[in-house]
Amino acid sequence: MNIHSLRIKAIVFTACLLLLCSCIAAMASPFGKIDIPPLSERWFGIYVNSERVGFYRQKIDKHEDGYRIEGNGSVRMKVMSFSKEASMRETYLVSKTLTLRSFDVEQTVNGSSSHVSGKISGSAMHIKSDANGKITDKMLKFKGDVYPGPALNLYPLMRTVTAGSSYKIQAFDPEELKIKEVQISVLGEDKTSTGLPSLKLRNNLYPFVNNDIWVNGQGETIEESVREGLVTTVAEQPTALGSFISDWALAKKDLIYDFSLVRVQPPIKDSKRLIGLAVEITNWNDALPLLQGGGQLVEKSGNGRVTFKTGTLAQKTPDINVQKPTDAQLKPADKIESEAPEIKAQAKTLSVGVKNQQELAKVIASWTANWLNDTIDDGGSAAESFKSKNGNCQTHSRLYTALARSAGIPTRFVSGLVHMEGKGFLYHSWAESFIDNHWVSVDPTYNQLPADPTHIKLLEGHLPEDMAPIIAIIGRIKMTVLESAY
Repeated sequence: MNIHSLRIKAIVFTACLLLLCSCIAAMASPFGKIDIPPLSERWFGIYVNSERVGFYRQKIDKHEDGYRIEGNGSVRMKVMSFSKEASMRETYLVSKTLTLRSFDVEQTVNGSSSHVSGKISGSAMHIKSDANGKITDKMLKFKGDVYPGPALNLYPLMRTVTAGSSYKIQAFDPEELKIKEVQISVLGEDKTSTGLPSLKLRNNLYPFVNNDIWVNGQGETIEESVREGLVTTVAEQPTALGSFISDWALAKKDLIYDFSLVRVQPPIKDSKRLIGLAVEITNWNDALPLLQGGGQLVEKSGNGRVTFKTGTLAQKTPDINVQKPTDAQLKPADKIESEAPEIKAQAKTLSVGVKNQQELAKVIASWTANWLNDTIDDGGSAAESFKSKNGNCQTHSRLYTALARSAGIPTRFVSGLVHMEGKGFLYHSWAESFIDNHWVSVDPTYNQLPADPTHIKLLEGHLPEDMAPIIAIIGRIKMTVLESAY
């Protein structure tokens, strides 16, 4: 098994993403042949010199007379003056023996995007490639069987598992559009860097360096190492990656852009004129709360389907019980220093001559939008960004929340999705203030009060643990427009 699409190529090393498998579990012993691959969804962290630089998610399901292997992830790496940033989504349909039948791979590497799809017919692979708008067709001839990269670590366990045995197979590389011969060796029983019993494998997919892999008896990869541990990929629980991924997604960094983008059908046109929206999200995780208020109504349809209504379309639905503000929504909090002297002074200045809270909230949102330079990186707490004048959407929302609370307006920090014209929906943070006995959405990044109807609220709270649930849906959900009002 091998996650080849996100690898880092350098003169003397190449790093790759790991085949995602199942949980980090105690290994069955002795190692024996497995009949099917691990059918599960799992997450992995990617590290360089113990620093987390990326992640990968993979899911394996049964599909017709074989399996579907889906994966997506992102990595940013710089080693020995060589750097690479990559995001990818990949889907492979394979037979029961893991031979490749068809594939669809989207990837962005150092800013260059490509979409490659194809299928096997007899002894030929028919490939269609769209690289930065240039479409080409290609056919590769081969003899024998071809396997996708994610099958490399599984291959030996679905045959005879004997220390010292080796296999030569053909693997398809969707980045180079080549079929490569790869040797996989079974080195024998070993332990991972954390002491877990495992079976150690090695392959030569990358020139000049060893690609070592540790798997358990169920075919679940536990750890992978390139260049004697310089680059490692380790199975992790989703909660361990939640805050890391949410920070990247809300910052809208290029690294995670393709991974987190939620495409919508049919496309929304002229979203600036939109006054109401109804969308259905599929592949929803039912363990997540459905957040009402702030100009949004949510209904669960069942089977991982949820309908969100915003703007005028939310007003067509009978009113729900308004959630009253809590004492905490008027008080300072971690990174929301509403009692800091400079925050209190600025809130007092902005309140001069203002007639009501609605007008005051607009003044604070407008001031915040103008005060902060919009950056990719988080500018830190409200007090820190007040001084630096820099920050992303999270920073804008913290500073607005601190000023609003200081001015006596109950305010909460929220996150979710917002539409980007011509693209789709990206993860974003904004705020909601309690004005005239109801919650009003306020976007201090885009200077909107109320925020436009493309704001789909998913989470409340600004702490890492509040953001972590995003991992349950990011890279998975799909969106369909049910109704648009202009």
